[in-house]
Amino acid sequence: MNVHVKKVLLLLANGFEMYEASVFIDVIGWNYVSGDRLTQLYSCGLTKEINTAFKQKVIVDYTVDEIVVDEFDAIAIPGGFEEYDFYIDAYNDEFVGLIRKFHEQNKLVVSICTGAIPIAKSGILAGKNRTTYKLSPKNQGRLREMGVNVVNKPIVEDSNIIKSWNPSTAMDVAFLLLERLTTQENSLYIKEIMGFKL
Repeated sequence: MNVHVKKVLLLLANGFEMYEASVFIDVIGWNYVSGDRLTQLYSCGLTKEINTAFKQKVIVDYTVDEIVVDEFDAIAIPGGFEEYDFYIDAYNDEFVGLIRKFHEQNKLVVSICTGAIPIAKSGILAGKNRTTYKLSPKNQGRLREMGVNVVNKPIVEDSNIIKSWNPSTAMDVAFLLLERLTTQENSLYIKEIMGFKL
């Protein structure tokens, strides 16, 4: 029997927030080791070395130009800090173009906090309800300027796009991604064995 392993691409911009990236790494990784074992995660950026917010350095698995979208099932985009040049990558044509390609192929597109900005920049959120960092009128304004109907809800989900408003929602989004890739039962099991109360 040919079993399909679901592959998640973690798309990282310079200045990304490490915590928001780590939730995807951990949840998908825990599932690979202790769950249905049918998920794997790979990282990607415009360059092989990416600086996080607060100046740690990360080496990614792939650069954007190496990605074959057909090989993946979902793309996850953590938010980041303007002070650490997040919007330079987040507004880059190749960066947003990759997000657009995932959407065009009906792949899951998932983000946390300001990760909504490059998704909106790709054009796929125009006219849709979405959320971003709720304590930043500036970031909410950025979304509105791109034609997004900004709503103040922790998580907004429809069709293949999942978006949340700040780091406090990060784990919930990662578990929701796992649920969409596998099953609700499997996601709840991983949540339980990771020590989160149901």
